[in-house]
Amino acid sequence: VPAVTAERRIDLSPLMAARAACSERPSWTVLFSKAFGMLGRDYPVLRRAYLKCPWARFYEHPHNIAAINIERRLPDEDIVLFCLIRSPENRTLAEMDAMVRHHRDTPVKDLRCYQRSSGMGNIPWPFRRMVWWTALNMFGRRRCHNFGTFSVSSIASAGAGLLTLVPILTSAIHYGLFEGSVLPMRLTFDHRVMDGATAARILVEFERMLNAELVNE
Repeated sequence: VPAVTAERRIDLSPLMAARAACSERPSWTVLFSKAFGMLGRDYPVLRRAYLKCPWARFYEHPHNIAAINIERRLPDEDIVLFCLIRSPENRTLAEMDAMVRHHRDTPVKDLRCYQRSSGMGNIPWPFRRMVWWTALNMFGRRRCHNFGTFSVSSIASAGAGLLTLVPILTSAIHYGLFEGSVLPMRLTFDHRVMDGATAARILVEFERMLNAELVNE
């Protein structure tokens, strides 16, 4: 993906106060996923994907699917799994938080996403690469169903932030560490699908939505 990263330092004072007042606090990842899903409802470009085969074209999915990266531990290594949340804009924060906890607490081998990843890993390398390429570049609906329309990734809990990443989707949200109430929020996007000015407007609206609609909820 020919990716570009845009950054905006957002002040989340109202959201921090509302979250602190909750008896059960939703995770920041869930809050950001819900708000970005709501943005995808208003900005169709966030539900759009560039497909290469059999001809170059755009595909626009009818709803958002958030792909949240979750780190899990196997006996001998750490792995990253996808927690897919369909239509996050239509779900409650409590429901989304429960889905994320399920992917964090359920034994790894009982998770459907792990079973699918293991099955893909058993395909011999040349064919596995072909399956991946086909899934991402030929069938728009299957692409979104299997991988999501946007991703949310963070290593803030480990004490750092990602400056850039190489996405497989049109857009990926990632962020750094809080400096008081200010958070450096980054949007890495496929430059074939959207322009930098659009990404900037989306980040501005993202901050407003977090401090308005999400605070109300």
